[in-house]
Amino acid sequence: MTKRLQWLVFLAALCALVAIYFFTQYQIDRYANRPLPVREVPEIRPEVSVKTVTPGRYQSRISAFGSTEAHYSINLSAQVAGQVEQISPQFESGFRLKKDQEMLRLENSDYRAAVAAAKQQVAEARLLYLQEERQGLQAQAEWLASGLEGDPDSDLVLRVPQLASAEASLANAEALLASAEKDLQQSLIRAPFDALVITRDVSPGSYLQTGTQVASLYSTDRVEVKVSLSDREWQSLPEPEMLKTGEWPVDLHAVEGDASWQGKVLRVEQHLDGTTRQRSLIVGVENPLDQQPVLYPGVFVEVSLGGRQMDELWQVPTSSLSQRGEIWYVTADMELAKFATSPVFSDERSIYINPPENLKATANQILLQPISSYIEGMAVAPIEAVDYE
Repeated sequence: MTKRLQWLVFLAALCALVAIYFFTQYQIDRYANRPLPVREVPEIRPEVSVKTVTPGRYQSRISAFGSTEAHYSINLSAQVAGQVEQISPQFESGFRLKKDQEMLRLENSDYRAAVAAAKQQVAEARLLYLQEERQGLQAQAEWLASGLEGDPDSDLVLRVPQLASAEASLANAEALLASAEKDLQQSLIRAPFDALVITRDVSPGSYLQTGTQVASLYSTDRVEVKVSLSDREWQSLPEPEMLKTGEWPVDLHAVEGDASWQGKVLRVEQHLDGTTRQRSLIVGVENPLDQQPVLYPGVFVEVSLGGRQMDELWQVPTSSLSQRGEIWYVTADMELAKFATSPVFSDERSIYINPPENLKATANQILLQPISSYIEGMAVAPIEAVDYE
């Protein structure tokens, strides 16, 4: 190959390299200005468990707690002094006594003597009164027989003051006799009502002064529970007159254990408690010691009372109410929204609330268990819960 031919080959190769360089640079510039393709990512909506609720008519139910107390409780004291002569076998703690049943007897010879002396005084006063009455009639007859006109100048003539004095003496003697007989009766101490003996505070041979405590007694006719209710709870109950008709059932459940009883409303207090600023409802259970199971004074119970029928309420699971007192729901755009509320009343599984006016017309999906990380407007995928309690 000649030198000229070699030179031509070199120039051709150089031109080819230059052409390749410019073509490559063109391609680089062309793709560098081209927009990068964007990969479409589907929108992620977290799933939330919901329950569909609609406004309905429900009977309100109020639950509160209280302790059972005896209708009457008394620290029985001696009304007269004396030595304990005899104690009834039934007068022991835990025993039941009937009204007027003998509990103990005091030595009463002094009281019997006082009654006898008072009876003698009554007899003497009555005799004096009868004598003065006869003498007064005789004096009046003598005045009429004298032929004098008008009335005597003094009542002493007709023995009017003497008769009044004898009458007063008789009344005084009879009062003393009644007092002596009362003291004699009170030397025999009896149960003031059907009672349960809580404590016996005397023994045979004890000497009692007037006012000495003999026993602590609870009545057995009924127990009562004082239930304090807020103003909102009172508004969901019927009128007090209707409550006491017996048409409104009252259920009592022991806080400890499974025992339950049926009671009735006895009365409604007409004042506010100075500490709680609440008004109380008094519920009673008749013959508590004859119930099955027995209801003793001092049992802590939950009282459940049916109230008024109320319209346009939502029945909501208790878990749906957030710690801030809010209900979360899903809008038509599948986004979260909330509103603040407070229960009108509640039962074991649900609370009943008044929904906002704009939500009353249609069914709404509420969240069963809202969490603190939720924000309004958050897109979600609602999943209807099945057989959620």
